[in-house]
Amino acid sequence: MDRSSLLQLIQEQLDPENTGFIGADTFTGLVHSHELPLDPAKLDMLVALAQSNERGQVCYQELVDLISSKRSSSFKRAIANGQRALPRDGLLDEPGLGVYKRFVRYVAYEILPREVDRHWYFYRHRSCPPPVFMASVTLAQIIVFLCYGARLNKWVLQTYHPEYMKSPLVYHPGHRARAWRFLTYMFMHVGLEQLGFNALLQLMIGVPLEMVHGLLRISLLYLAGVLAGSLTVSITDMRAPVVGGSGGVYALCSAHLANVVMNWAGMRCPYKLLRMVLALVCMSSEVGRAVWLRFSPPLPASGPQPSFMAHLAGAVVGVSMGLTILRSYEERLRDQCGWWVVLLAYGTFLLFAIFWNIFAYDLLGAHIPPPP
Repeated sequence: MDRSSLLQLIQEQLDPENTGFIGADTFTGLVHSHELPLDPAKLDMLVALAQSNERGQVCYQELVDLISSKRSSSFKRAIANGQRALPRDGLLDEPGLGVYKRFVRYVAYEILPREVDRHWYFYRHRSCPPPVFMASVTLAQIIVFLCYGARLNKWVLQTYHPEYMKSPLVYHPGHRARAWRFLTYMFMHVGLEQLGFNALLQLMIGVPLEMVHGLLRISLLYLAGVLAGSLTVSITDMRAPVVGGSGGVYALCSAHLANVVMNWAGMRCPYKLLRMVLALVCMSSEVGRAVWLRFSPPLPASGPQPSFMAHLAGAVVGVSMGLTILRSYEERLRDQCGWWVVLLAYGTFLLFAIFWNIFAYDLLGAHIPPPP
C-alpha cells in the first residue's frame, strides 16, 4: 500500500467526522491488522506523540508529517514531551545486522545526540544516494595534488616552487577579479601533510555528516566555509594568497564538535572526551603550522606564503551556520528564525567583503605582490 492510500484509509476509518484527531491505540491496531508497511521507529514516535496529548490522540497533520517523513519544530517538541513512552532499548541491542547496517548504526551514534533521532535515522536510511559530495571533493583534491606534484617534482611545501602560484586555481590578491579563485583554491594544498590532514577529516567527519544530514546541507556548509575563508583573507591579510580546503574542513569539524559539546549527555560515541581533546590538539597544531609558514617561512620565497585566516573563518562558519544545521536534523531550516538570522549575517559579510575587494585595496594603497 502506498503512502496516499494509507492516509486515505486512515482518514476514512479513524477520523470519519474530520475532527482532526486520531486515537493512537486504534491506529496501531489498524497498522497491525492490515500489515501496513511502517517503520518501527515511526510507531514508537506515534506512541510518544499520543503520550504528549492529554486524550491520547494524535493530530492528523502530525500523523501525515510522520508518515511523510517531515518533522517540524512542533513535531519535535511533541516527541520530546512524550519521549517517556518510547522504548528504552537502544540500537546497540539490534541483533543480526549486516556490515553496512552496523556502519549506519555507528554513524547514528557518532552524529546524533538523541535515541529517538538515532532510531529515526537508522530505519529511514537508504544507501542511495551515497555521500558523494565529500568523497568527490576529496578525490578531486588528491588528483590535483598528484598532478601538480608530478609536474613540479615537489611533494612538500609546494608553494615555494615559483610555478605553483601560476595555477588558475590558487587565490592570489592580484587576481581578485577572477571570482572562481575564491572557491577553487580548495583543490590546491601546500603539501602532502596538509592534504593528508584535510582528507582524513573530510572522510572521518564529513562523510558521516553527509550521510545523516544530506548532500545539500553539508555541501552548503563546506562551501560556505571555503568562501568565507578566502574572503576573510582578502580583508585581514590582504597581501597573502590562499590554498587548501581548510576553510571547509574547519567549518565541518567546528560544527560537529560544538554539537557534541552542546549535547554532551546525549552523545553515545565512545571515548568522546579523549577524542574531543585529540581533535582540538590536531586542529590547533594545523593552525600553528599555518601561522609558522606564513610568518617564518623555512625556505626562500618569491612572495608572501598562504594565510592561516581561512582556518579561523571556517571555524566561525561552523559554530554559527553549521551548528544551526546540525541541530535541525530532519527539520525544515526555513521554518526556524535562527537560520534566517545566520543567513542574514553571512549575507551581510559577503556584501561587505565584495565592496572591500572592489574599493578598499585602492583606497588603502595596499601593496600587494605582483600576480604570477
